[in-house]
Amino acid sequence: MTTAPRPEVLRYTAFSSTPDGGNPAGVVLDATGLDDSDMLAIAAALGYSESAFLTAPPEGLGGREGRAYSIRYFSPKAEVPFCGHATVATAVALAERTGPGELLFATPAGTVPVEVTERDGTVRATLTSVEPHVEEIAGDLLDEALASLGWPAADLDPAFPPRIAFAGARHLVLAAATRARLADLAYDFARLEALMHRLDLTTVQLVWRESATVFHVRDPFPVGGVVEDPATGAAAAAFGAYARELGLVPEDAVLTLHQGEDLGRPGELTVTLRADDPRVRVGGAGTRIG
Repeated sequence: MTTAPRPEVLRYTAFSSTPDGGNPAGVVLDATGLDDSDMLAIAAALGYSESAFLTAPPEGLGGREGRAYSIRYFSPKAEVPFCGHATVATAVALAERTGPGELLFATPAGTVPVEVTERDGTVRATLTSVEPHVEEIAGDLLDEALASLGWPAADLDPAFPPRIAFAGARHLVLAAATRARLADLAYDFARLEALMHRLDLTTVQLVWRESATVFHVRDPFPVGGVVEDPATGAAAAAFGAYARELGLVPEDAVLTLHQGEDLGRPGELTVTLRADDPRVRVGGAGTRIG
């Protein structure tokens, strides 16, 4: 740690209204004076999949005074360009101090606005992603991904073609044909990590479709030093873009993603798609831990 005073490190969970659900994140509301190694050390000590660090906004960002910031995200192993759950957690932490409303974050992936609301004591934050895109994955790389997971190709849902999707970070989207296949996750950590570095992936978004608009998802995250991410906002945004581009859902749609049930940390992510806006909105509740 540098000679600067140690900052206050808050702990919030995102995509749940209770502390024992959703995805925990560390939140440092004033990271002024911290360098990269300091932020990485704090994230590693916490052990959460990501922690968020705020500093003053860059010139020209816009937003209201006191409601615009620069934000960076660190996993226990490395910095990541964008993290949805840590953004939601940070927005909830700020709202508890300055009230609900609009926030604006300059992330390494681009500008991300967040709308925070409060109703009946529950605080919810909805982020709007950067513009997404979707690309195909080569057959040999897909084979390696499946081998790393221990998933036979026959266990994939043929209605959901494998793709790499981006909405601030890159995620490989793979759809399981059954809920049982999704629940049975025991993968080769080092092998999948190596492939993800090769493809510049943040997580692998594993999906099972329950109904037209309801999905269950899981996200291996070995590149971050975490076996599995309990609730993944960036991957949810990427999945929304993927599902819309492939015509699997309407251009105007509200999707519900359930994540964390298999880890004992249930969370719920709301993904909103608009026909007149290529960006994806991801929202959920958040609350302080401890």
